[in-house]
Amino acid sequence: MTKIAVLIVAAGRGSRAGAGLPKQYRQLGKKTVLRHCVESFQKHPAIKHIQVVIHPDDKALYQRSIDDLTLLPPINGGAERQQSVHEGLKALQESQPDAVLIHDAARPFVPIELIDRLISALEQEVAVIPGIPVVDTVKRTDNNQVVVETVDRTQLYRVQTPQAFRYAEIVSAHRLFEGQQFTDDAALIEANGQTVKIVVGDERCLKLTTPDDFIRAKEMTETKQLPRIGSGFDVHRFGPGGHVTLCGIEIPHDYGLVGHSDADVGLHALTDALLGAVAAGDIGQHFPPSDPQWRGAASDKFLKHACELVSKRGGEIINVDVTLICQAPKIGPHRDAMASRIAEILELPVTRVSVKATTTEELGFTGRGEGIAAQAVAMVLAP
Repeated sequence: MTKIAVLIVAAGRGSRAGAGLPKQYRQLGKKTVLRHCVESFQKHPAIKHIQVVIHPDDKALYQRSIDDLTLLPPINGGAERQQSVHEGLKALQESQPDAVLIHDAARPFVPIELIDRLISALEQEVAVIPGIPVVDTVKRTDNNQVVVETVDRTQLYRVQTPQAFRYAEIVSAHRLFEGQQFTDDAALIEANGQTVKIVVGDERCLKLTTPDDFIRAKEMTETKQLPRIGSGFDVHRFGPGGHVTLCGIEIPHDYGLVGHSDADVGLHALTDALLGAVAAGDIGQHFPPSDPQWRGAASDKFLKHACELVSKRGGEIINVDVTLICQAPKIGPHRDAMASRIAEILELPVTRVSVKATTTEELGFTGRGEGIAAQAVAMVLAP
């Protein structure tokens, strides 16, 4: 299976989903149902072509939905789903795929693991479909909704899409049964006397049919934000100079701090805390000391980068706390300015920024006045 195509059927009206746009063009979060669907397949490296079948009236909706995605040009579907699939299969002929996955656009979430199972099974089969075993008791009723039989459920499955086929075989089946109506594409293979294999489906591959289904799908698109805590620690020794820079504030002192950048021990520790909260490494990985472009650089650049990285990963900074450890200089007179500067860099209310200081009672290298240490903690809400 070296060339695998996907055929997405998006020509329906979806009347059972309630009033409004056809369901494939409705929003789920920041994307339409169709775009969620397309992007699910684009993430899989084995998929070479994606063909979408649309309703003739939906060209503008389709273009707005797909926007910048690279797909084969859409084609118009027929009055019935089977006609739409047949038109899509004919349009794929030029791409000459070995296999095709036929999918309903009403299922926006297609886990990559499900695609893997279908493709793998198709190496040995003509047709492979995903199915969920029926676990509820099944009753058969008469026209008056009176139960007439309890059905054995042990071999029953709820069938999903995408359904995977050898391209030549499914095209042949559609030609053979053109004009007839089947409930899904696998039924054409069955009617043609060929075997259809079921693999384990996925409950995440939800079909949007009713308004309640959209409520469930919306919940699935809402990323859960979890509290994440990062910690940072940094040390710089004293050297020649007449000031130190701490938490973005220049403070007169008998010595300076030695470092490749401006040696702002407070912002360095806080940068590491933010990077740690989103598991993004440490400051040295992002700003190597061996790189001359960072020589003498202001450390607010490092902290801004960490802040932007938190944002790109869908995170939000809740609060930060910095503790400076030194015998001198005195931190108290500058603490409010430091907190305000950090709040400015991180674009946070100053009430979410804490700056503290302590000594080590003249013990250790900080107690001997050899340098300054800093600890920092950051809380982030992120996926």
